[in-house]
Amino acid sequence: MNRLTKHTTFISFHKTAPVIVALTLLCVLSVACQTTPRDENAKRYELKGKVVSVDKSRQEVEIDHEEIPGLMEAMSMSFSLKEPDALEVMSAGDRIQATLVVTDGRYWLENPVVTKAPAKDANSSALNTLEPQTGTEVPDFSLINQDGKSIRLQQYRDRALVLTFIYTRCPLPDYCTLMSTNFAEINRTLQKDMALGAKTHLLSVSIDPERDTPKVLKSYGAAHTENYNAERFERWEFATGKPAEIKRMAQFFGLSYNAEKDEIVHSLRTAIIAPGGRLHKIYRGNEWKPSEVVAELRKLADGNGDAQSQ
Repeated sequence: MNRLTKHTTFISFHKTAPVIVALTLLCVLSVACQTTPRDENAKRYELKGKVVSVDKSRQEVEIDHEEIPGLMEAMSMSFSLKEPDALEVMSAGDRIQATLVVTDGRYWLENPVVTKAPAKDANSSALNTLEPQTGTEVPDFSLINQDGKSIRLQQYRDRALVLTFIYTRCPLPDYCTLMSTNFAEINRTLQKDMALGAKTHLLSVSIDPERDTPKVLKSYGAAHTENYNAERFERWEFATGKPAEIKRMAQFFGLSYNAEKDEIVHSLRTAIIAPGGRLHKIYRGNEWKPSEVVAELRKLADGNGDAQSQ
């Protein structure tokens, strides 16, 4: 499973159990393990898990994380943070998603997105989070669609908007490709249910504005709708925008991404925005099914949708 070609040994102490969890990565380039970091050789992985404990004095957080494909199995480890200020809003039980950076002899987290655990005190605030709460009004982000036309999210406020993030060169079948495949299935359902289709719009936003030009997005989108040259993109649009605007949009939805050579290491976010422009539901991974989204859209169409997150 190990994707690293360098060498080091990671050892972390599980603060809640009398065991030491050690992950040994093979020394393949020399006999002695070096500790000097080489940023140009850094590898980045998406990490997701639950906060076990926070040590502000050491600027570390212990996380019970899920399996990191290509690196390590699920386990509990301590990590330092590039942005230690994030420790101020973390507490045990919170969900966390971040970029794990691994270089020669060192590893740390950056771009953390924290979802607060439900407050035990009913009177305490539930808004202390680094991603939007359901019911939050979504900003009127400005984008450019596959036809080179400027669009704004506000223009879809007369219907439900289902939004996800992709980039067309993404090589991972269970990331961008899966998001587009899921959207294609939703689109087919909306084609059959014309009443629901009239109340819904789909939008795939590229986090790679440099390479995903309108021409590229138009070709990519037409291939996924399978209408090719006949596609008019009336229900499902593909868009990107100025890098600063895309970054601002990604941060609002809690999505982290970082360019690494010819790839972009990124997390996943798919959102349903209710008519009127408020966040109805947000999906943080790739476990959601098209049928779940369609069910939520039917609730909104019937006026029975309650904002929620997953």
